[in-house]
Formats: sequence, structure tokens, C-alpha cells
Amino acid sequence: MNAAKSGDTVRIHYTGKLEDGTQFDSSEGRDPLEFSLGSGKVIPGFDNAVEGMAVGDKKSVTIPPEEAYGPRHEQLIQVVPRNRLPDGMTPTVGMDLQSQNENGQVMQFSVTAVDEESITVDGNHPLAGKALSFDVELVEIV
Repeated sequence: MNAAKSGDTVRIHYTGKLEDGTQFDSSEGRDPLEFSLGSGKVIPGFDNAVEGMAVGDKKSVTIPPEEAYGPRHEQLIQVVPRNRLPDGMTPTVGMDLQSQNENGQVMQFSVTAVDEESITVDGNHPLAGKALSFDVELVEIV
């Protein structure tokens, strides 16, 4: 059997869980996830987990934050005065927002708190700072 290697396009089924067992994503009930190993389309630890697997292999892996979405950065949490928001905007906790920095780069934020004077936004990926566990099955090497 051939082992998956960098450059191969693979199709996998997976279930992702947090350390407390909470499931955050799964391909169950959907088509398998297809990507090229080493292309940067998935987190590095996921690429590393699939490399070397053969079709039909199943494994469970835990990926540390450094090989997933990185550490949390407290400087990405900001308090924004409500008067800096667009007119008519009614922010709510959990709302996703976009902003451009001075270089024109689009930044993604999630609203984490709202009060009369300001909102708090977090630019960290929701899974930043977390170890992720995956059950993976290699379905096909295309």
C-alpha cells in the first residue's frame, strides 16, 4: 500500500474535539475533506498526522496549539468605543466583524462583550491556544 506523502492529494474523514471532549468539527455526513499534503491548506499538525498514512488507516492525534492555530495573543483583544462603529450598527456578542489596518490588510474580529460605551473584540482565531484532538481516516489518495 502506498503511504500518503507531501504533494499527494488526499481525501479524509475526520472528527475534531477539544481537550474537554467537545466536538468542534467533523466531516460526518459530508464528503471527505480533500487537500494536498504540504500545501498549507490545513493546519500543520493535521498535515503531519496524515502524512505516512495508507488508504483505510485510522488514527487519533492530539495537535498542540503551536501546530494548530497558534497561541492566543492578548494584544488582539481590543476595546472599541461605540462611536467608532458604523452608524446604525447594533453589535451583539458573537457577531463577526472585519476591519482594515493601516496597511489595508483585512482583520477578522469576534465581538466578546458589549456595553453602553464600548464593545470588546477579539482578533484571535476561536481555536487559538487550544490543543486539538482528531480522529482521522484516510479514505483515498487521489
